[in-house]
Amino acid sequence: MPDERFRRPWALSLAAALVGWSFVSPRLSPLWRMTLQAGVGALLVLVTRAPLGLLPPRLCAGLRLGSAAGVAAASAIAATTAVPIVRVSMAAHEPPASVPCWLLLRIPVGTVWAEEAAFRSALATAGSEAFGKPGGRLLQAAAFGLSHIADARATGGPVVATVLVTGIAGWLFGWLADRSGSLAAPMLAHLAINEAGAIGALTVRRSGKDCR
Repeated sequence: MPDERFRRPWALSLAAALVGWSFVSPRLSPLWRMTLQAGVGALLVLVTRAPLGLLPPRLCAGLRLGSAAGVAAASAIAATTAVPIVRVSMAAHEPPASVPCWLLLRIPVGTVWAEEAAFRSALATAGSEAFGKPGGRLLQAAAFGLSHIADARATGGPVVATVLVTGIAGWLFGWLADRSGSLAAPMLAHLAINEAGAIGALTVRRSGKDCR
Protein backbone atom coordinates (compact mmCIF):
# COMPACT_ATOMS: atom_id res chain seq x y z
CA MET A 1 0.00 0.00 0.00
CA PRO A 2 1.55 3.38 -0.97
CA ASP A 3 2.25 6.00 1.66
CA GLU A 4 -0.81 8.16 2.32
CA ARG A 5 0.82 11.13 0.58
CA PHE A 6 1.15 9.16 -2.63
CA ARG A 7 -2.19 7.36 -2.70
CA ARG A 8 -3.95 9.88 -4.91
CA PRO A 9 -1.07 10.33 -7.39
CA TRP A 10 -0.71 6.52 -7.51
CA ALA A 11 -4.42 5.95 -8.18
CA LEU A 12 -4.56 8.67 -10.84
CA SER A 13 -1.35 7.41 -12.47
CA LEU A 14 -2.72 3.88 -12.58
CA ALA A 15 -5.95 5.12 -14.17
CA ALA A 16 -3.97 7.13 -16.76
CA ALA A 17 -1.75 4.13 -17.52
CA LEU A 18 -4.75 1.87 -18.14
CA VAL A 19 -6.31 4.43 -20.48
CA GLY A 20 -2.99 4.91 -22.25
CA TRP A 21 -2.58 1.15 -22.69
CA SER A 22 -5.94 1.05 -24.49
CA PHE A 23 -4.45 3.18 -27.27
CA VAL A 24 -1.31 1.04 -27.58
CA SER A 25 -2.71 -2.49 -27.27
CA PRO A 26 -4.72 -2.50 -30.55
CA ARG A 27 -1.42 -2.33 -32.43
CA LEU A 28 -0.43 -5.74 -31.08
CA SER A 29 -1.50 -9.07 -32.50
CA PRO A 30 -4.65 -10.51 -30.87
CA LEU A 31 -2.63 -13.25 -29.14
CA TRP A 32 -0.06 -10.87 -27.68
CA ARG A 33 -2.76 -8.41 -26.67
CA MET A 34 -4.75 -11.08 -24.86
CA THR A 35 -1.69 -12.52 -23.12
CA LEU A 36 -0.30 -9.18 -21.98
CA GLN A 37 -3.64 -7.83 -20.81
CA ALA A 38 -4.43 -10.94 -18.79
CA GLY A 39 -0.95 -10.98 -17.28
CA VAL A 40 -0.95 -7.27 -16.46
CA GLY A 41 -4.36 -7.62 -14.83
CA ALA A 42 -3.06 -10.37 -12.56
CA LEU A 43 0.11 -8.38 -11.78
CA LEU A 44 -1.87 -5.30 -10.81
CA VAL A 45 -4.01 -7.37 -8.46
CA LEU A 46 -0.83 -8.53 -6.72
CA VAL A 47 0.73 -5.06 -6.62
CA THR A 48 -2.38 -3.40 -5.16
CA ARG A 49 -3.18 -6.38 -2.93
CA ALA A 50 -6.72 -6.12 -4.17
CA PRO A 51 -9.20 -8.62 -2.70
CA LEU A 52 -10.83 -10.85 -5.31
CA GLY A 53 -13.43 -12.61 -3.18
CA LEU A 54 -13.11 -15.81 -5.17
CA LEU A 55 -13.44 -18.13 -2.17
CA PRO A 56 -16.62 -19.05 -0.23
CA PRO A 57 -18.73 -17.45 1.12
CA ARG A 58 -18.07 -14.35 -0.99
CA LEU A 59 -17.70 -16.43 -4.13
CA CYS A 60 -21.19 -17.85 -3.64
CA ALA A 61 -22.65 -14.37 -3.26
CA GLY A 62 -20.78 -13.24 -6.37
CA LEU A 63 -22.02 -16.16 -8.42
CA ARG A 64 -25.62 -15.55 -7.39
CA LEU A 65 -25.60 -11.83 -8.08
CA GLY A 66 -23.49 -12.11 -11.21
CA SER A 67 -25.68 -14.87 -12.68
CA ALA A 68 -28.83 -12.83 -12.14
CA ALA A 69 -27.26 -9.71 -13.68
CA GLY A 70 -25.81 -11.73 -16.55
CA VAL A 71 -29.11 -13.38 -17.45
CA ALA A 72 -30.87 -10.01 -17.43
CA ALA A 73 -28.19 -8.37 -19.56
CA ALA A 74 -27.98 -11.23 -22.07
CA SER A 75 -31.78 -11.30 -22.41
CA ALA A 76 -31.84 -7.57 -23.10
CA ILE A 77 -29.13 -7.89 -25.75
CA ALA A 78 -30.92 -10.81 -27.39
CA ALA A 79 -34.11 -8.75 -27.55
CA THR A 80 -32.34 -5.83 -29.24
CA THR A 81 -31.19 -8.02 -32.14
CA ALA A 82 -34.72 -7.69 -33.51
CA VAL A 83 -34.28 -3.90 -33.82
CA PRO A 84 -33.31 -3.01 -37.43
CA ILE A 85 -30.69 -0.39 -36.57
CA VAL A 86 -29.02 -2.78 -34.14
CA ARG A 87 -28.99 -5.55 -36.73
CA VAL A 88 -27.35 -3.23 -39.25
CA SER A 89 -24.68 -2.26 -36.73
CA MET A 90 -24.00 -5.88 -35.80
CA ALA A 91 -23.84 -7.00 -39.43
CA ALA A 92 -21.25 -4.32 -40.19
CA HIS A 93 -18.70 -5.76 -37.75
CA GLU A 94 -16.39 -8.38 -39.22
CA PRO A 95 -15.83 -11.26 -36.75
CA PRO A 96 -12.29 -12.47 -35.98
CA ALA A 97 -10.77 -15.18 -38.13
CA SER A 98 -11.10 -17.78 -35.38
CA VAL A 99 -14.55 -17.55 -33.85
CA PRO A 100 -14.02 -20.36 -31.27
CA CYS A 101 -10.85 -18.68 -30.02
CA TRP A 102 -12.73 -15.38 -29.82
CA LEU A 103 -15.63 -16.80 -27.83
CA LEU A 104 -13.75 -19.26 -25.61
CA LEU A 105 -10.45 -17.50 -24.97
CA ARG A 106 -10.15 -13.89 -26.08
CA ILE A 107 -13.42 -12.69 -24.53
CA PRO A 108 -13.23 -14.57 -21.20
CA VAL A 109 -9.47 -14.17 -20.62
CA GLY A 110 -8.26 -11.24 -22.70
CA THR A 111 -11.25 -9.01 -22.06
CA VAL A 112 -13.34 -10.05 -19.06
CA TRP A 113 -10.63 -11.26 -16.68
CA ALA A 114 -8.12 -8.64 -17.81
CA GLU A 115 -10.51 -5.69 -17.48
CA GLU A 116 -12.19 -6.81 -14.26
CA ALA A 117 -8.84 -7.48 -12.61
CA ALA A 118 -7.39 -4.16 -13.76
CA PHE A 119 -10.38 -1.87 -13.28
CA ARG A 120 -12.82 -3.36 -10.75
CA SER A 121 -10.11 -4.95 -8.62
CA ALA A 122 -6.77 -3.11 -8.82
CA LEU A 123 -7.86 0.40 -9.80
CA ALA A 124 -10.97 0.31 -7.60
CA THR A 125 -8.80 -0.69 -4.64
CA ALA A 126 -6.22 2.02 -5.29
CA GLY A 127 -8.99 4.56 -5.90
CA SER A 128 -10.85 3.62 -2.74
CA GLU A 129 -7.71 4.00 -0.65
CA ALA A 130 -7.15 7.44 -2.17
CA PHE A 131 -10.68 8.84 -2.54
CA GLY A 132 -12.95 6.57 -0.51
CA LYS A 133 -15.25 3.84 -1.82
CA PRO A 134 -17.55 6.08 -3.95
CA GLY A 135 -14.55 7.93 -5.38
CA GLY A 136 -12.77 4.70 -6.21
CA ARG A 137 -15.79 3.33 -8.03
CA LEU A 138 -16.16 6.59 -9.98
CA LEU A 139 -12.47 6.64 -10.89
CA GLN A 140 -12.45 3.11 -12.26
CA ALA A 141 -15.71 3.72 -14.14
CA ALA A 142 -14.35 6.91 -15.75
CA ALA A 143 -11.10 5.20 -16.73
CA PHE A 144 -13.03 2.21 -18.07
CA GLY A 145 -15.16 4.48 -20.26
CA LEU A 146 -12.15 6.39 -21.58
CA SER A 147 -10.32 3.14 -22.31
CA HIS A 148 -12.89 2.39 -25.02
CA ILE A 149 -12.13 5.47 -27.12
CA ALA A 150 -9.70 3.57 -29.33
CA ASP A 151 -12.18 0.74 -29.88
CA ALA A 152 -14.92 3.20 -30.84
CA ARG A 153 -12.65 4.91 -33.35
CA ALA A 154 -11.53 1.58 -34.80
CA THR A 155 -15.10 0.41 -35.38
CA GLY A 156 -16.48 3.79 -36.45
CA GLY A 157 -18.74 4.00 -33.42
CA PRO A 158 -19.78 7.22 -31.68
CA VAL A 159 -16.95 8.05 -29.28
CA VAL A 160 -18.86 10.13 -26.73
CA ALA A 161 -21.74 7.65 -26.53
CA THR A 162 -19.32 4.74 -26.22
CA VAL A 163 -17.45 6.40 -23.36
CA LEU A 164 -20.70 7.20 -21.54
CA VAL A 165 -22.21 3.73 -21.98
CA THR A 166 -19.06 1.86 -21.00
CA GLY A 167 -18.47 4.25 -18.12
CA ILE A 168 -21.94 3.53 -16.76
CA ALA A 169 -21.33 -0.19 -17.28
CA GLY A 170 -18.06 0.12 -15.37
CA TRP A 171 -19.84 1.82 -12.49
CA LEU A 172 -22.48 -0.95 -12.42
CA PHE A 173 -19.79 -3.63 -12.55
CA GLY A 174 -18.13 -1.90 -9.61
CA TRP A 175 -21.42 -1.89 -7.74
CA LEU A 176 -21.79 -5.62 -8.33
CA ALA A 177 -18.31 -6.22 -6.96
CA ASP A 178 -18.93 -4.09 -3.88
CA ARG A 179 -22.38 -5.51 -3.27
CA SER A 180 -21.28 -9.14 -3.41
CA GLY A 181 -17.72 -8.74 -2.16
CA SER A 182 -16.55 -10.88 -5.06
CA LEU A 183 -15.06 -10.17 -8.49
CA ALA A 184 -17.09 -13.12 -9.75
CA ALA A 185 -20.22 -10.94 -9.92
CA PRO A 186 -18.95 -8.34 -12.42
CA MET A 187 -17.02 -11.01 -14.30
CA LEU A 188 -20.17 -13.03 -14.94
CA ALA A 189 -22.18 -9.96 -15.94
CA HIS A 190 -19.36 -8.71 -18.19
CA LEU A 191 -18.96 -12.15 -19.75
CA ALA A 192 -22.68 -12.45 -20.43
CA ILE A 193 -22.80 -9.04 -22.13
CA ASN A 194 -19.78 -9.66 -24.36
CA GLU A 195 -20.68 -13.23 -25.27
CA ALA A 196 -24.31 -12.32 -25.98
CA GLY A 197 -23.19 -9.42 -28.16
CA ALA A 198 -20.70 -11.60 -30.04
CA ILE A 199 -23.18 -14.44 -30.60
CA GLY A 200 -25.84 -11.94 -31.63
CA ALA A 201 -23.52 -10.38 -34.19
CA LEU A 202 -22.56 -13.78 -35.58
CA THR A 203 -26.21 -14.80 -35.82
CA VAL A 204 -27.21 -11.59 -37.58
CA ARG A 205 -24.37 -11.88 -40.08
CA ARG A 206 -25.20 -15.52 -40.80
CA SER A 207 -28.90 -14.82 -41.26
CA GLY A 208 -28.03 -11.98 -43.61
CA LYS A 209 -25.87 -14.27 -45.74
CA ASP A 210 -28.55 -16.93 -45.80
CA CYS A 211 -31.04 -14.42 -47.19
CA ARG A 212 -28.84 -13.52 -50.15
